[in-house]
Amino acid sequence: MAKASKHDTYETAPEAETAILVAVPDKRQADARTQEYLDELAFLAETAGAIVTKRFVQRLEKPDIRTFVGEGKLAEIKAYVDHSGASMVIFDDDLSPSQLRNLEAELQVKIVDRSLLIIDIFASRAKSATARTQVELAQYQYLLPRLTGLWTHLDKQRGGGVSQRGPGETEIETDRRVVRERIDFLKERLKELDKQSQTQRKSRTGMVRVALVGYTNVGKSTIMNLLSRADVFAENKLFATVDSTVRKVVLETVPFLLSDTVGFIRKLPTRLIESFKSTLDEIREADLLLHVVDISHPSFEEHIAVVNDTLKDINAADKPMLLIFNKIDLYNPEVTAEHHGGFEGMNEEEEETPRPTLEQLKATYMAKLHDPVIFISAQERENVDELRAMLTRRVAAIHAERYPSVQPISPDNEEWQS
Repeated sequence: MAKASKHDTYETAPEAETAILVAVPDKRQADARTQEYLDELAFLAETAGAIVTKRFVQRLEKPDIRTFVGEGKLAEIKAYVDHSGASMVIFDDDLSPSQLRNLEAELQVKIVDRSLLIIDIFASRAKSATARTQVELAQYQYLLPRLTGLWTHLDKQRGGGVSQRGPGETEIETDRRVVRERIDFLKERLKELDKQSQTQRKSRTGMVRVALVGYTNVGKSTIMNLLSRADVFAENKLFATVDSTVRKVVLETVPFLLSDTVGFIRKLPTRLIESFKSTLDEIREADLLLHVVDISHPSFEEHIAVVNDTLKDINAADKPMLLIFNKIDLYNPEVTAEHHGGFEGMNEEEEETPRPTLEQLKATYMAKLHDPVIFISAQERENVDELRAMLTRRVAAIHAERYPSVQPISPDNEEWQS
């Protein structure tokens, strides 16, 4: 056998996985909304490292109990899988254990539902011991009812890829008792870590606490960096922030603690909300919430509703709030949801309702909301000074009411410099 030249190179990186997306909306859902949802699912898939090659849509009154999609649509998907060599099929809803097994048997490729995809992204983003434990617990809780045929997802010898960042066992576990014991252990571990977090939070008494909340990828981390002059990881991907980050900030001698928290999303898996209790405590225990909204997104009003509903779920909906409309530099009233001609199962293109101008939106939201509203571009630093001034007034008022005996610090005190 000939020897390789010293100049020869070998490709060692794993081949990117290719994915097919599948959505099963009801017959009343508009095509534009279905496209937006699939765009978000595609963004999730790309964040997890997959390349989307095809999208299928089937409108049903309710999903098929056996394979989620109908028999004919399943045959179409299988034909495309066989022709293209796609490595996985991703569904925009949660699949039952039996649906998942039936689909794997029919399509002979990896089947990933929305919850597993989001948990996988969290697993790749988690850095702290608490976040890693939270994600591992969510993984085991997801996998417990799906043990049959699914433990191949935990086989680390197959390399990286979507839905293969398993909890890390060295051998494939098939014993439910072992998995339940692991879940119990992780819950106890989280209790210990939560006690440590509570101790840290107690040490912050005497400080006003502010938390950034919002839909994923709306610019919370960028705003965190602007206000705190910190270097918090910010990236144009979903769930760039999983671990909560807390920074001390001083604005015009008014000190407070600012927390950057995990972004919310449509159909956020309940397991993750439960597992991330200690992270979400930063929101529950905050004195003021900064609700960041990407106003350039065609569905920003739905995103506001998703965040508000999630805040209700974690008992934090009654907190004082400052609504921050970000990315005004990207807002274009002529741009609506992107259309993808050639979707399998899409209807004829519907007529879009024109979007209001930015000035009309400002007038509308400032008139109908009691809480303060501000429109900014964190990326372009537009109206950021106005945001700082508004935030300073709100924090100073809370500080004076809650800690009347504590005077604002001197700006010369280096301990609190941003």
